[in-house]
Amino acid sequence: MAGGVVAAAAADSGINSLLDPRRKWYNNRRLFALNAWIILLLITSSTNGYDGSMMNGLQSLDQWKDYFNHPSDSELGLLNAIQNIGSLAAYPFAPYLSDGIGRRMTVFVGASIMCIATAIQSAAQSEGMFVGARFLIGFGLTFAANAAPMLVSEISYPRYRAQLTATYNSLWYLGAIIAAWTTFGTFKINNTWAWRVPSVLQGLPSVIQVCLIWFVPESPRWLVYKGKEEQALKVLAHYHADGNRDDPLVQYEFNEIKNAIEYDREIAANVGWKSFIATPGNLKRLRIIVAIAFFSQWSGNGLASYYLNKILDDINIKDATTQLLINGILAIWNLFCALIASSLVEKLGRRFMFLCSSIGMLVWFTSQTIAFAQFQINGQPAAAHSVIAFIFLFYAFYDIAYTPLIVMYTVEILPYPLRAKGFTIFNFTISLALIFNQYVNPIALGHITWKYYIVYCCWIAFECVFVYLYVVETKGLTLEETAAIFDGEGATNEMIGGVLNVVEKHEKQSIGEVENVATLDKA
Repeated sequence: MAGGVVAAAAADSGINSLLDPRRKWYNNRRLFALNAWIILLLITSSTNGYDGSMMNGLQSLDQWKDYFNHPSDSELGLLNAIQNIGSLAAYPFAPYLSDGIGRRMTVFVGASIMCIATAIQSAAQSEGMFVGARFLIGFGLTFAANAAPMLVSEISYPRYRAQLTATYNSLWYLGAIIAAWTTFGTFKINNTWAWRVPSVLQGLPSVIQVCLIWFVPESPRWLVYKGKEEQALKVLAHYHADGNRDDPLVQYEFNEIKNAIEYDREIAANVGWKSFIATPGNLKRLRIIVAIAFFSQWSGNGLASYYLNKILDDINIKDATTQLLINGILAIWNLFCALIASSLVEKLGRRFMFLCSSIGMLVWFTSQTIAFAQFQINGQPAAAHSVIAFIFLFYAFYDIAYTPLIVMYTVEILPYPLRAKGFTIFNFTISLALIFNQYVNPIALGHITWKYYIVYCCWIAFECVFVYLYVVETKGLTLEETAAIFDGEGATNEMIGGVLNVVEKHEKQSIGEVENVATLDKA
């Protein structure tokens, strides 16, 4: 961890000292525009959240159940899991597209496929057509979801990078809110439009992205990696320094990116998949990435995310209106908690938030299990109400880390040449975990009800131990400095050595300006 100390010192004396305290996102026209384009990328996550909440809501609609002949537990598992099966099919191609044609164009490709897929889903005439459309939704979403968060992280102004990247996954719940309240608003329509309207709206974010993605700047890191250094410098200068290419911040960022990418090229000529097991640093990254991906889906959250209606049925809350209301309110609660957590990532630190989140989840999921058991065994109405309260408290702690941090932390600990592939591993792991959850959870809940919760209690306890032992703090560092922590002090010094001269030059210029002013004053 010696490299972390070096990197932290560099961050304190380097890039942080070059940030203009007067330049805020709300009082700088170009920063405001940059953040507006970043919001366009952030809604990719909302598309994913919309899908999960929509499927939750559709399962409460008699119109949807009647049209598809009341799907069995195994059929429900397939209908939910097929989207992630589609994602799995796209993963072999996504990182090569992101690194090959660029982050921006990859988002366009993914959004275009999503537009076609949602049109087919909305017009579905059979269960097979509905399943096929959902497979295509997962396929297209993979491309956009691979490129969008990386682009957010790579173009953000340094002061806001962590918060914006953390907001990416938090906006999953914005899509969930829209879907939950859309299904609540359409469930009284006495025909198939009760479920077709939510299906149509699922494609709206993708339509907006297809139309506006051309205005989003390309990643300076991708441009440098492709030898387009002049364009990279232009992007950094335009958005981070009002067009001034000689601004010390711009020069620092540009030289840091160049040095980091050049260093990675020299020490890792082969940046294929084997690179993840080639060095101790990459093995650490791989272990953490795979773990937090599984944790984000195997912490019991998959039960309420996709099968809330079955849980409510089991505690004798069977009215469709009540179920849809709880689903909608839970989505708003999650968004509120996740956005607060996103705003605090630079103040609280990643490690503290992961620990706090894991311990809190263990406490409230165990409480949920006890209350569920009390209702199933004794039939106490108060126990049923406690289950709902504990679900809300569980999600409050889940949203501290496992909503905002997992994407941000994965992106920032990976060096540029491995970022797209590493993020694909992360998403691939999530899809595997989701397929298991979506297919097994309804069957397990149907057979053993509350006893199934005990499995998750034990797993969350394991998560607490893992987070304590392996999660590394990365607060206050740039992307390049964060990635260098895992490779040791030598790698960190080599990477940041080429940019420190920029800071020294800036400091000398400042001293010279002060001396000139003093001379003029004397004259």
